[in-house]
Amino acid sequence: MKRAVVIVPTYNERENVAQVIPWLQSVFTEIKKWDLHILVVDDTSPDKTYELVKTLQKKYQNLHLVINRQKAGLGSAYLKGMEYAFTTLKADVIFQFDADLSHDATRIPAFLAKIDEGYDLVLGSRYIPGGSIPNNWGWNRKFFSVVGNLVITVTFTNFSIRDWTTGFRALRKSVYEQVAPELTGERFSGYTFQIGFLHKAIRSGFKVTEVPIHFVDRTIGESKLGAEYIKNNLLYIFKVRFQEIVSHRLFKFVMVGGTGALLQIIALSLYRSLTSYEVASFLAIETAVVSNFVLNNLWTFADRKISVAQLPLSFLTFNAASAGSIVIQFTVALGGKLIFGLPVLFVLPVINKAIDAGHVYAVLGILVGMFWNFFAYDRYVWTKK
Repeated sequence: MKRAVVIVPTYNERENVAQVIPWLQSVFTEIKKWDLHILVVDDTSPDKTYELVKTLQKKYQNLHLVINRQKAGLGSAYLKGMEYAFTTLKADVIFQFDADLSHDATRIPAFLAKIDEGYDLVLGSRYIPGGSIPNNWGWNRKFFSVVGNLVITVTFTNFSIRDWTTGFRALRKSVYEQVAPELTGERFSGYTFQIGFLHKAIRSGFKVTEVPIHFVDRTIGESKLGAEYIKNNLLYIFKVRFQEIVSHRLFKFVMVGGTGALLQIIALSLYRSLTSYEVASFLAIETAVVSNFVLNNLWTFADRKISVAQLPLSFLTFNAASAGSIVIQFTVALGGKLIFGLPVLFVLPVINKAIDAGHVYAVLGILVGMFWNFFAYDRYVWTKK
């Protein structure tokens, strides 16, 4: 029989724990195909929540307790609980579950059904059909919750997940083993843990789904969410997204291409003072090709960097692959000249240099040629090793 452990992090939740433990146990009796356990991870609560758990352990043999010597935060509590559940309790699946009675324990069978269907991570969602948030929430709480999830969705450009901040989840051991090592540092000790864990799980290719839940606001105790929750989450999602964008191969390719384009425009102006427009256009393009080869090898395709011995042949291949772009750019340049001519557009005041339509044709040719270049370089020059 597969084993699932419901992890309940606590800090001053004595009154709630007195209700949530029996509630979970009653739900467990209706689930036949899983061996279910509860693991309370307490941050040495001043109200001695852990003492009540110890008392309840005498009644429930499937109730376990881990005590942190000091308050470590939600993320740290969950990571410690997951490690204990998967290594000591030999769990196949763990649940994240709030102690404040805001999560509906009767939805646990729906989560397990999705796990049995083959999903790796199941989210309890308030924002899919069948889910809801409390009607008695103030407008500010509703605003931060709804808009906050929307901001995360748009920033990560992932519209398949509707509830990024939900704390009611079920996940397999394989997800924990892959994601947990990446969640190091103080920024994951608090509520940013939820967003970070989900984001990294999705990026790792795990199969994620959502089930609807009705979220209920706590009636006992005080919410531990504050202004730091909003600030830390915003800082995390924007920082991570920026890092993803600048490290993406396509972004690097565009930056290198932009550098080459600027160099090509400058070279075109210089070469035109020495030769005809046609020859100058060709030489400027080749100047950009050399620049692009060097920068792409050192940065864009650094993980597939060409060795010194392979450079001569690879450069020839690069030029051959770039031929399509050269043809495109040369065609645009000559076509523009034949159709529209080379009228002067404006004069740069500082250097008294005329900028004519030839520079516009060069830019258009570069943009069109870049689509071909990325495909050709990835496929024929910097091939996967």
